[in-house]
Amino acid sequence: MESSVAPVALEIPASPLQEAGTLPFLSSVFVEMAERFAFYGLAGNLITYLTNELGEPMSTAAKRVNTWVGVSAIFPLLGAFIADSYLGRFKTILASFVIYFSGMVLLTLSVSVIPLHYRKPVFFTALYVLAIGEGGHKPCVQNFAADQFDENDPQEKAAKSSFFNWWYVGIVTGASVAIVVVIYLQDNVSWAAGFGVLSVSLAAALGIFLAGIKRYRKQGPTGSPFTMLAQVFVAAAKKRRAMIIDNKDFLSNTKDPWRLCSMNQVEEVKLVLRLISIWLACLMFSAVLTQINTFFTKQGSTMLRSIGPNFQVPPAALQSLVGLEVLILVLVYDQVFVPMARKLTGHPRGITMLQRIGAGQFVSILNIVVAALIETARVSTASKRGLLNTPKAIVSMWLVPQYMVMGLGDCLAVVGLQELFSDQMPEAMRSIGAAAYISITGVGSFLNTTIISVVQAITSRHGNAWLGDNLSRANLNYFYWVLAGLSGVNFCVYMWIAKRFVYKKVETNDNQ
Repeated sequence: MESSVAPVALEIPASPLQEAGTLPFLSSVFVEMAERFAFYGLAGNLITYLTNELGEPMSTAAKRVNTWVGVSAIFPLLGAFIADSYLGRFKTILASFVIYFSGMVLLTLSVSVIPLHYRKPVFFTALYVLAIGEGGHKPCVQNFAADQFDENDPQEKAAKSSFFNWWYVGIVTGASVAIVVVIYLQDNVSWAAGFGVLSVSLAAALGIFLAGIKRYRKQGPTGSPFTMLAQVFVAAAKKRRAMIIDNKDFLSNTKDPWRLCSMNQVEEVKLVLRLISIWLACLMFSAVLTQINTFFTKQGSTMLRSIGPNFQVPPAALQSLVGLEVLILVLVYDQVFVPMARKLTGHPRGITMLQRIGAGQFVSILNIVVAALIETARVSTASKRGLLNTPKAIVSMWLVPQYMVMGLGDCLAVVGLQELFSDQMPEAMRSIGAAAYISITGVGSFLNTTIISVVQAITSRHGNAWLGDNLSRANLNYFYWVLAGLSGVNFCVYMWIAKRFVYKKVETNDNQ
């Protein structure tokens, strides 16, 4: 899922640079912008490189993209653990960014100077070096940026109120510029030029980050929150017949945390378990979202993308429509929808976080239905023109509707999930909460890979595989209908879980 959208506040101040503490914060924003620039400059067009340059079948390439995105989104769980338990956020960010930069340099070399017979293994090695760097960066950098504001200083506390706005603007800017500029270079100049620009941007961001090293507020490791979770489960297992303080506890000179846990620890574990159920119920939403990096891009390569007589929009560049739309919709949501909904519901957020996520899941079903209908119309047009046996034939049709519907789903569900996992996680587990949210994208990508494999295996036994290299002879629309059906079942499960969810805090008589 990795759409990288952060929750936003209501207003963007005119000049945050005038506030104290923001210069170290802005260097962190630039680091995040550069990382998003690099990630989307690679992920947005990766399937094109795998199919056109490395000659991989479309279904295999899609699974490779999903697997890489999945690993990149799972590693933050390990990165959060290392940061909290051993290194602290600053050292983890620094180490992971160096690893990330090294991976991008290796990737650039793999498409330029590496001999052809070594190119493929070096390319995939570089991809997973990048995934390791992503693991340390993602769960730490946002929290590290927030650490730069002193809550006890009124001026800095006021500046922090704009934190999510500027963070959001930074990551959307980085992603959108990459999708438009870098992908154009990859398609029209060379892959080496495209990846080279990404490497240079990362080097510049690393330099800026290091320049502020003496001004950062750095927090050391706070201890692993997994230990606290384990203690509760071990203590519960030891006293499964009676959850009481027994004679062994009375006779011990010191409290054994593996036998005796506080009520606060138990309540925090309950919070985590409740969020796990929501996490599971959002995996199918993420599986649908991953189509933007794979089959949506391949669809786009067969459709009219001309602007004027001489300019062709790269297929992957259509993804920028989602980022632009989300940027607009989030502001509309905060400035228009929330005040109106607040008057109707009396809820401070207008609607609850789970209602927002549920609305986004419903829109994602509409998104994949629209994609199926457009693909059916595209194939029908190709058939009427006798182009079914011409895989690269261009038909006069745009994918704008399905990208627009996807943007609305992002605005609702992605932002809602980030807010939920930030708000409802125990205070000591915020880094893990960020990593858990990111991992939804990762596991959703693996789920999508599994669905592709199952669909290919079944359809291959009963005729032509649905996801063949020639889209006009394939049945991508049928695959989209399968996703729509699975999403519909998943939405019913989500609604059942959401109705039983108990929030950590209650601000009004209604659930938060």
